[in-house]
Order: sequence, then C-alpha cells, then structure tokens
Amino acid sequence: MAFGNATGRSKEERMKHITKLLTGAAVATMVSFGAHAQEVTLTIQHFLGPKAPAQAQMIEPWAKKIEEESNGRIKFEIFPSMSLGGNPPELYRQVRDGVADIVWTLPGYTPGVFPHTEVFELPGVHLGDARATNLAIWDLMEDMAPDLKDIHPLAVHVHAGQAIHLTQKEVRTVADVKGLKLRTPTRTGSWVIESWGAEPVGMPVPALPQAMSLGVVDGGLVPFEVVPPLKLAELVSYSVEGQGVNSRFGTSVFLFAMNKDRYESLPDDLKEIIDRNSGRDFAAQIGDVFNNVEEVGKKMINDGKGQVVQLTPEEKATFDDASASVVDRWIEEAKSNGIDGAALVEKAKAAVLAHTEQ
Repeated sequence: MAFGNATGRSKEERMKHITKLLTGAAVATMVSFGAHAQEVTLTIQHFLGPKAPAQAQMIEPWAKKIEEESNGRIKFEIFPSMSLGGNPPELYRQVRDGVADIVWTLPGYTPGVFPHTEVFELPGVHLGDARATNLAIWDLMEDMAPDLKDIHPLAVHVHAGQAIHLTQKEVRTVADVKGLKLRTPTRTGSWVIESWGAEPVGMPVPALPQAMSLGVVDGGLVPFEVVPPLKLAELVSYSVEGQGVNSRFGTSVFLFAMNKDRYESLPDDLKEIIDRNSGRDFAAQIGDVFNNVEEVGKKMINDGKGQVVQLTPEEKATFDDASASVVDRWIEEAKSNGIDGAALVEKAKAAVLAHTEQ
C-alpha cells in the first residue's frame, strides 16, 4: 500500500490514517487470537463434593492436563454436588441429552440401561484392586459397547470395592447381618444384601450420612474412599472387609462420559487431545487413585470412634458362599435380554485375574 501526496491528505492526516489502520489490524489480530485460544468451554457435573478424591484427584487433574495441552482452547467448568441442577440418578440422562457436557456417575443409578457393565459388579469378579478391574474393563470395551452407544465414554471404572460400614453392630459372619438395613447404590448390590438375609435400601451415596445418623439404615456398602468427604468416621463403629485378594464385597462401576454430539462438534485436533487423555492409561491412573485413597479412610475410622475389622478367610467365605447365587440370578436375567451372561462372567473374571497381583 502506497502513501503519497497524491492522496491529497496532509502529513498529519496520513499519520492518523496509518495509526487507525495499524490499530484496527492489532485489534483484529487480538480478537482472532482470543477466539482461537478459547474455542470451547465444557461443563462437568457430578454428585460428590469438591474435595472428594473423584474431583480433586481424578477430574481436576484430567481437566487441567487437557486445558494445558490445548493451549487454553478447551476450558472446563466443574459443578460438584449436583450444583448444575438435578439429582444423581439424572446424571446419565443429563449427559445423554446435553444438559451437561460431561458427567461422572454410576450406571447403577439408571437400572437396565447398562446390562453389560454390571458384570464387573458381581461377586467374585472384582478382587479388590481398582487398577486391575479398570484394565479388565478396558480389555472388554468391545463387549461393553452396546451400553455406551448413546454417549461418548471417557472412562468406565470401579472403586476399590465395597466394605460393610455399620453404626453399631460388629459383624463377623453372614449370620450377623441378617435383618440389618444396608444401603446399596445398585440393584446388583441389592441382590447381594438380600442373599445375606439383610434388607437393601437404595440411595445415592451423599444421602448415606443422614440415613445412618437417623437410623434409617444400620450401615451401608461403600469403599473407604468416601469416609473423608462424607465424614463417616463420626458415624461408623465397625468397618468390615476381608484379607488379601477378594477382600471386598463387590464393587460399583462408574462412568465418566461426554455428550456424543458435543464431542463430535469439536475440531479434530481437540478431539484428539481428549482421546489421548482417555482410555487405557487413564483407566489405570484412576485405579491407582481409588486404591491409594483407601488407606486414608481406614485410618480415619481407626482414629475415630470405630475400628476396621478384617475377617478371616473362613468368615469371609460365609458371605461369598451366600452371594454366589447372585451370579446365577444375573446370568439368567442376561439370557432373557439376549446376552450370554455365563460367557461374559467368565471373560470378565479371567481379565481381572490377568491384571491382579497374587
């Protein structure tokens, strides 16, 4: 572009014009850079508090890593404790329908929608190591695919496994829990409690402390991981588990998922960043998080009003023998849904065992 006397402008006018052009170009560049630097903001909703390991040690580090790798083009807004609205059982529908971009939830909150992933909750499948079971789930993701077709899965994982937490009664054998009311998050957990002769009470885990304090339940099936955020050490007299491999009473499967349309709307390079931070390696990291936080919860129980009771192999076997019928019940129901449940159980057991240190 030429600037000469032929324009008919004075020197002062020409300088003003140049300044205006340069300023406009700078603003345009800044606007363009800003749009490029932050292309999307994604909401994440879950049902626990902001200090819970699920947020502090899983969701926040994951979000921060993606924000950094995208150079700020992806931003996240995290809504703990259902602060975006709704109740925990609504989380799957929220992510499926786009109310939230991403959620962390339990498939068990929506019974019947996830018939394949339930296999990892069954007695004798999960052996107490979250990392091992998470890797096994990843090995069987092709088998899990029918359950996940309406969302974009970021991770399917478990926690370290259920212990029995009781407000008053010490438990040593399955006979000791007969008639007790115990909280469960899933229908498979309900079947286990029924097989023990106890009464299952379904509720999301945030409701457990109040239910225990009011005597609505005598205890619940939860991992030690939730002891700190739910302050269960103030309520629990006895926390019961077994010893070594297969020390827990099943587990719960969790889903960290993104709305399918929202994922597909992202540019390919941003999808690649999300994909790179999902999958097998992420599942292993989640397993380590949930394994490691168990000792913190145990210490809080022992340092508080309660104690952690470790059953002998013979005592633990009374529970396992009683709950063996749950697997048969699940296989029979799976058959009615066109699923070869027996084959899936054996496949899941073999995959978990392959990743479990003996």
